[in-house]
Amino acid sequence: MRELTYFVAVSVDGYICAPDGSFDAFPHAEDTAAFHFAEYPELIPAGVRERYGLELGPNRRFDTMVQGHGSYRVALDEGVTRPYAHMREYVLSASRTSPDPAVHFISGDPVEAVRGLKAEDGELGICLVGGAKAAAALLPEIDALFIKRYPVLLGAGKPLFDGAGHAPARFEPVSRHVFDSGADYTLYRRA
Repeated sequence: MRELTYFVAVSVDGYICAPDGSFDAFPHAEDTAAFHFAEYPELIPAGVRERYGLELGPNRRFDTMVQGHGSYRVALDEGVTRPYAHMREYVLSASRTSPDPAVHFISGDPVEAVRGLKAEDGELGICLVGGAKAAAALLPEIDALFIKRYPVLLGAGKPLFDGAGHAPARFEPVSRHVFDSGADYTLYRRA
């Protein structure tokens, strides 16, 4: 069975974006960028790859991307209809349709849809990026959390999980990278 990993940046006070939905407060540093290029090249958006002429090779960990509509909207606002063209893309959205036929919108039960993706054959996993509401809805199916904690306080914004209460879920740390820039990346797996 394939795994679903919630891959997300977060402030030290637990917010994934500012109240206006912006990510500008999260610093960009050479050490964290090098880590992304080396360890998670498939999570470098297609537009960034094209802009810098990057050939990052095959996907290492994920072949499928799931995101909430708010996260997808960030790409759409930049005129990008397929931000992860090197992966299968799914967007959770109850009332919208895709402007790109290669991006699949999930309007039904997101848990049922993700269970179907997890049951497919394959060695690579499924990545959930952004979308605090999507993460809350999919929490029962999240197998791993990749938390990129940055040394910044936002004071308010969207929390890591934004939705109705849920049962406690225990995760255990399995790897950690602390960067000179102050970022702390930790991978947790469901206990």
